[in-house]
Amino acid sequence: MEEEKAPRSNRNQLIRTLLYLKNRFDLHEGKEDELATIDYIKKNVEFKGANLWILIFAIFVASIGLNVNSTAVIIGAMLISPLMGPIMGIGLAAGINDFELLKRSMRNLGVAVFIAILTSTIYFNFTPLDDAQSELLARTEPTIWDVLIALFGGLAGIIAGSRKEKSNAIPGVAIATALMPLLCTAGYGLATMNLYYFIGAFYLFFINSVFISLSTYLIVRFMKFPKKEFLDHKKEKRVQTYITIFTIITIVPSVYLAYGIVIRSIWEEQAKTFVSQEMVFPRTQVLNSNLTYSSSNKTIQVSLIGDQIDQETIELIKEKAVSFGLTDTEITINQNNAGITDMNLLRSDILKDLYERNEQIIQDKDQRIALLESEVANYGEVRFLGNDIAQEAKVNHPKLRKFTLNRSLVTDLEKEKQTHF
Repeated sequence: MEEEKAPRSNRNQLIRTLLYLKNRFDLHEGKEDELATIDYIKKNVEFKGANLWILIFAIFVASIGLNVNSTAVIIGAMLISPLMGPIMGIGLAAGINDFELLKRSMRNLGVAVFIAILTSTIYFNFTPLDDAQSELLARTEPTIWDVLIALFGGLAGIIAGSRKEKSNAIPGVAIATALMPLLCTAGYGLATMNLYYFIGAFYLFFINSVFISLSTYLIVRFMKFPKKEFLDHKKEKRVQTYITIFTIITIVPSVYLAYGIVIRSIWEEQAKTFVSQEMVFPRTQVLNSNLTYSSSNKTIQVSLIGDQIDQETIELIKEKAVSFGLTDTEITINQNNAGITDMNLLRSDILKDLYERNEQIIQDKDQRIALLESEVANYGEVRFLGNDIAQEAKVNHPKLRKFTLNRSLVTDLEKEKQTHF
């Protein structure tokens, strides 16, 4: 009997644990009425009046932030941007079969994108600072992380939007997916006639938008939001067909593109690992390495400095590339004859390495020098006033023969603070 009770007790404990976890992760807990959530998202879809002006001002702020390479300014622009509304509206419309909402969301998103790119193009045409900063360059090549951020950020956004008490998750999604800076970067590409920047940034914006909409669609279907009802069943079928076609046309290419990004990211990681592990020699070092990936051409170019590596060793290294998953990859190893080095290239690399290693040390020294200069200036003021104060003291005290004046540190034990005198 005791042996029968033990499995039953374990089974009951497992059931209780599963029920506890189910209640913990229940999305219906604290959920707003579905119709209220739908109305909330619909209100944020429209781009006219105040919303449009806020978008324009936010684009100017984001463009300035990109221009001066200020992360804080860019984040501020993303917080005030109303760009998330129509993107979530597209996912909601697909989830509840509302074709009119889908058309309205697409139309408003198109207006918002056009205005945003036009505004940033105008700004970058007139700004005197036309160099591409790191904040701009970071938004020209999409990676797998951008896709994941858009997907999980969109999930967080629609779940937060369906709560009775709205949180700051939606502005957080706007920051994480960084939609605003992408449109500004696309505008920079048009202003400077750099199609690489324009296509890269707009492509990343498209990927992010699709996956935010996809995550909204998935949560809307999972939480069983009420679908739009039609009196005419033929019209309902037609609308469902249109939305299904639209969803397939939008999602399938983006999934394919995202798959390509995943493959490229994996290849780049494998290539970096291959270079760091296999290009290790006693008297030879890797000067630099360039990785190039495309559907038709994958190349790794490595420049070596030091003693010559014989051809047999090079061929052996190339054969090992297959074990790193680098199939169909062309590997080129450049090394100077008889150990003669390109001095300009070497000098540039050494200076770069020295700068990166010593940048923090230089900053610390600058802070120390500034502190010492401040202290010396304070002591200089005391010494300058010392003679005048001594003469005044002698008038009041005729027998005064020697006088000293110096700065003091007074500690007030009651107020628990220190004061310099």
